[in-house]
Amino acid sequence: MSEPRTTGDRTPAARTPVHEQAVDGFGTVRVLPLDAHADADVVHRWVSEERAAFWGMNGLTRDQVAEIYAHLDTLDSHHAFLVLRDGEPAALLQTYEPAADRVGECYDVQPGDLGIHLLLAPAGPDGPRPGWTAALITVIATHVLLGLGRRRIVVDPDVRNEKAIARMLRQGFEKGPRVVLPEIDLPDVYLPQKQAQLAFLRREVAFPA
Repeated sequence: MSEPRTTGDRTPAARTPVHEQAVDGFGTVRVLPLDAHADADVVHRWVSEERAAFWGMNGLTRDQVAEIYAHLDTLDSHHAFLVLRDGEPAALLQTYEPAADRVGECYDVQPGDLGIHLLLAPAGPDGPRPGWTAALITVIATHVLLGLGRRRIVVDPDVRNEKAIARMLRQGFEKGPRVVLPEIDLPDVYLPQKQAQLAFLRREVAFPA
């Protein structure tokens, strides 16, 4: 099953979600195809914060961020989504086929694997949001492992991003090897070498029978 590709600028309210789920005590979560240009303001604001340094876009302009996601939208193997909670932007989600990504050079890709990157929206004026991350990861796992029928989620956080690694392990991810993702230097995209901690969430762990 492939995710729909963005076509033109659309407001979030007008887009058809690829997944929608009501979570008791949290709200309704909708996963929408990202519009590279319509969503550029919110995405640029998030990726420019110091807390998002591991996302690799600190220092980029709004237009540069928009162009990166416009390029991503041309690929069949990589997709980006805006995650809403009760209509408000809550997270940026990217999914990718590991075999078509540099991470595929670093581990034995299994049938049914799907990689994800997740960047949460910053906390609001009320401060920390207990349960927020767990609820969003549960929704995304439901979408990937049940909705898309995948067998395993793959994540590759920077080894220095201890908070993200600990968060994934609390959600049932199993720690894999530490690897070095190779540098990518192409006309349309540049990614520096990255030391990553792989982790995997199997469907039978997330949703035991």
